[in-house]
Amino acid sequence: MHTIYFDSTVSDQVRRQQIYEGQIFVFNPRPSTIALCDFARELIEEAFGEVDPRTAQYNIPVEEYVAIVASLKPRFIHHPKTKELISKILIEFECDLNETYQDVPRLRTVTSDGYLTSGVGYAFHPHRDTWFSAPMCQLNWWLPIYDFESESSLAFHPRYWSQPVKNESNSFNYYEYNRTGRKDAALHIKKDTRKQPRATEPLDLGSQIRVVCKVGGMIIFSGAQMHSTVPNTSGLSRYSIDFRTVNINNVINKVGAPNIDSVATGTSLRDFLRSANFSLIPAEVIALYEQSPNTNEGLVFQPDIRQQFARAS
Repeated sequence: MHTIYFDSTVSDQVRRQQIYEGQIFVFNPRPSTIALCDFARELIEEAFGEVDPRTAQYNIPVEEYVAIVASLKPRFIHHPKTKELISKILIEFECDLNETYQDVPRLRTVTSDGYLTSGVGYAFHPHRDTWFSAPMCQLNWWLPIYDFESESSLAFHPRYWSQPVKNESNSFNYYEYNRTGRKDAALHIKKDTRKQPRATEPLDLGSQIRVVCKVGGMIIFSGAQMHSTVPNTSGLSRYSIDFRTVNINNVINKVGAPNIDSVATGTSLRDFLRSANFSLIPAEVIALYEQSPNTNEGLVFQPDIRQQFARAS
């Protein structure tokens, strides 16, 4: 049985355990989430200038849109204020910052009616984040920056929580993806040829759940939860933020969702920083999740962020 909990008041520990069991938590906007959305909207609207970001696809060529977003995303993601705003969210959600580790947030853009579905506007097929080398204790936090509709939301496929799916995670290596795939996102405009692990058997996508919340509302779910991007037919581009967390005690003790079909290699744990002081997960803890990687390349994604603040000057 799967449940969506609205504005639950349970502790972070209980919430995590229920998420590891396949439940989904939804919250109304809070001061900390609104502050993050306000900051993101400020950067987005500055980047697009006089063009409304939600209708930009009707006013500018797709190549220009890609150029704007390719500069905008790293500016938001790696801005020091963004990291601080995420920590404030975790405090408001009563997470212990000494035990909680956060990764950098992603700024997502999903344009309407097939204008851009690859690269910086990639529309995710049904997947589990664990197919991409995420730890089984990973929590995903998702919130919209502008109002959106069911026709531009994300979909959950809870039927597959306990049903294994044949997939390509056996050929996915996180370090190789860091080294090549993530860096090349802006090069993929018409078609995305990056290695993205997919299901290799037909899926029943009709039995899905979509959650629509207010700007600054929060959806929290397991990295093992099957989810996908709904093909946007709303007429407006959707802008959203998502970030991930892990609890270090769960990492050490390998407490998390059941692994029923994920066999990716490498681990994303080096992406996470301790929310209290932004220190790394200790190497001996990461060693619990991998054999020797036999390489120093791609262990951590190294973006080219030299231009990220260019528009601010």
